[in-house]
Amino acid sequence: MPERIFVLGGTRSGKSRYARERALVLGGDRVTFIATARPRDIELDARIAAHRADRPPAWRTVETDADLARAIVNAPSEDVLLIDSLTLWVSAAMELPTPVRERWQQARIALDQRDAPMVIVSDEVGLGLVPMDAVVRAFRDELGWIHQSAAAWADEVFFLVAGIASRLKGP
Repeated sequence: MPERIFVLGGTRSGKSRYARERALVLGGDRVTFIATARPRDIELDARIAAHRADRPPAWRTVETDADLARAIVNAPSEDVLLIDSLTLWVSAAMELPTPVRERWQQARIALDQRDAPMVIVSDEVGLGLVPMDAVVRAFRDELGWIHQSAAAWADEVFFLVAGIASRLKGP
């Protein structure tokens, strides 16, 4: 069974850098990066550009929308897969009529069919106050369920704070 790594952390915790470093060690130039961020505003566009610049030029980049399963299936089977991030994917998936958890199950099936290592990144958003807005609460709850599923699926789970990775699960 291939290595399955799940990396969580808050904003600017170092989770994406840590995940990139793990993917580089596991796959070298044979990495497909599945980007879930969708350009929306100047600040987000700048973050996307910075993430792009930090990736090795030989890596494939696939930009996806809410159909994460399709992006996984279409990635070269021998490549290490790096998905960054579930947070933005859940945000996109919540805009569609198909339930997010159903879409996640489709993605999990696609992940389980891969033979190469996989690294998945997500933001931990459930540590703060309960949001006042019902839509934001629904997002936080769906993401929390997806995180529980991803952590159960993963062989290794890491939580990053201030650039320091703490192992939550794995050898």
